[in-house]
Amino acid sequence: MTTTKNNEHKKLNFSSEREQSQACLNSAEHEKNHGRKVLNVPNLRFPEFQGEWEKCKLGDASEFSKERVNTQNLSSDNYVATENMLQDYQGIIEASSVPTNTNVIKFNKGDVLLSNIRPYLKKVWFADKNGGCSADVFVFKALSACIPDFLHYIIANDRFINFAMSGAKGVKMPRGDKEQMKTYEIGLPSIEEQKKIAKLLSLLDERIATQNKIIDKLQSLIKGIAQHCIRELINGWEYVRLGDICKITTGKLDANAQVENGQYPFFTCAERPFNIDSYAFDTEALLISGNGANLGYINYYKGKFNAYQRTYVLDHFSVNIQYVKWALKVLLPQRIAIEKSSSNTPYIVLSTLADLKIPIPNNSKQNHIADLMMSFERKLSTQLVLSDLYNKQKQYLLRQMFI
Repeated sequence: MTTTKNNEHKKLNFSSEREQSQACLNSAEHEKNHGRKVLNVPNLRFPEFQGEWEKCKLGDASEFSKERVNTQNLSSDNYVATENMLQDYQGIIEASSVPTNTNVIKFNKGDVLLSNIRPYLKKVWFADKNGGCSADVFVFKALSACIPDFLHYIIANDRFINFAMSGAKGVKMPRGDKEQMKTYEIGLPSIEEQKKIAKLLSLLDERIATQNKIIDKLQSLIKGIAQHCIRELINGWEYVRLGDICKITTGKLDANAQVENGQYPFFTCAERPFNIDSYAFDTEALLISGNGANLGYINYYKGKFNAYQRTYVLDHFSVNIQYVKWALKVLLPQRIAIEKSSSNTPYIVLSTLADLKIPIPNNSKQNHIADLMMSFERKLSTQLVLSDLYNKQKQYLLRQMFI
């Protein structure tokens, strides 16, 4: 009962703060319409706060960590490298390895970590523990004029990421510039207003985290059902080579060929496609990541698209493509694990796919499995759209409540 009341209280607070913000926006519009000039205040503001925000540089409100910690005092749970930071402000996962007996950058609870390799990937984490990180991760520490929570939302903001990219150096692996980041112009309200803004955004972050848990559980359920369906077919059905039931090719482009706001999807070895202005394929296909952290990840697409040179494109299927997709989701990871243990090959070669044997039931069974899994995919898609909506709402608030 206590939990329910607390959740209701959070909802009421969120609704009230949102209504107050809208009232403030209406007030700002009213002033503008009457010829008054509003300076150094955000578009959305809680009505109890008055006066202009102080304009300053990011370097006036924060500093980069200079402390060091030896990795002997760290574990996979509190060591952070760019590889175990998640894209789109989703935090971190456990590190796959920790360097041996070396000094790395130290961070403390309340610091803000930014992966400096390809800043556009938006790998930002608000530290909830002490630890250490690699040299490719910047650690921002809040100074007295800025509370840590408010600093977090300054950094985990598309506006800041775009600024960091404007000063990045390098083409294939662009890296941000510390000195340039220090010059980023920000606005600082009073500490009390910082706290209230951060509280509102943290409530939305909690809802986003809840939504991510819903998605994770649904993905686990889908994976379990797919494994059950395919394992039932292991005995009693004909096995065929994947290369005998489809055409297998690869893309031709470098991974950095993506274009912001491009017209067509560009499939690399990331889970989600980027964009590009030209297409090389116009087909119904499965796209399989041939290397990288998402080795073996499978996308489905129908239409015009382009692909990275290490992304496999499977099309012209003689059987149900959706059935094959789910058979591969079950069987391909097993094949990759076997090849890794025997040859330590961190990528997929053509023969890995072409020679992979999968059970092919009759058309009725294929269609049944495909329809079942597609129904779950639609449910997952609904939850992903909702997650995307929450994240867009957050970015809207970040644009409107900050200057």
